[in-house]
Amino acid sequence: MIFRQLFEKDSSTYTYLLGCEETGESVLIDPVIETVERDLEVIKSLNLKLTYTLETHIHADHLTGAKKMRTLSGSKIVVPEMDQLACADLFVKEGEIFQVGTINIHPLFTPGHTSTHHAYLVNTNSHTLLFSGDALLIEACGRTDFQSGDAHALYKSVIEKFFTLPNETLVYPAHDYEGRQITTIGQEKLRNPRLGNGKTEEEFVEIMENMNLPYPRKIDFAVPGNTRCGECPENVPQEYRGACEIQDAPASENIPKKQGDQG
Repeated sequence: MIFRQLFEKDSSTYTYLLGCEETGESVLIDPVIETVERDLEVIKSLNLKLTYTLETHIHADHLTGAKKMRTLSGSKIVVPEMDQLACADLFVKEGEIFQVGTINIHPLFTPGHTSTHHAYLVNTNSHTLLFSGDALLIEACGRTDFQSGDAHALYKSVIEKFFTLPNETLVYPAHDYEGRQITTIGQEKLRNPRLGNGKTEEEFVEIMENMNLPYPRKIDFAVPGNTRCGECPENVPQEYRGACEIQDAPASENIPKKQGDQG
């Protein structure tokens, strides 16, 4: 399997490229509209064809690049079935393998950050990879104070779906705000200050209810835009509208540099 971790610095979002070496098919997990052209250049350089874009949830901190990707490359938009987005081409749900070439992707229903959030598990010959979306971050987790969030549900998702995986499972989150790229289930069980080291559900809920985080910068246009698979609403501020256009853009490096909204 060909694998790349790509970064969008304004929202501190990680996008993940998984490519099948046998068929040349590939999928981007959680693409961002600002980096569509860059990501397509990466895919081209690896002699892959973008077959699908795959969302973990309806994002509040950025516009997805799914619709723009489909326009430019002919890729199909894949979302959790529970979201029932009319703009999507295919749906995934827990218990049904989503296949990209010879790559088997196992959806995990993990509500809490949003009520329909899904994570994705991939087993390779040597590693188990968990693409945890916003449900589990590196020594953190996604917010539960807006957009159908539920701290009780998120606790159960992490404890029952993630912390039951082998400690060696590699965890790739949808965001990091401190320049980190990867964690493991074992590390999060031990070191996560919100969920690890035997935290009870009551302790976790109290932590989440007292976060006092700022209102997400992009939520007012990101959520409605993402329910239409990345179509830019009229209320997108001028400073972000350039990404809505179809244009060529130079490749940029995968280096986290900016603190952003937390999930």
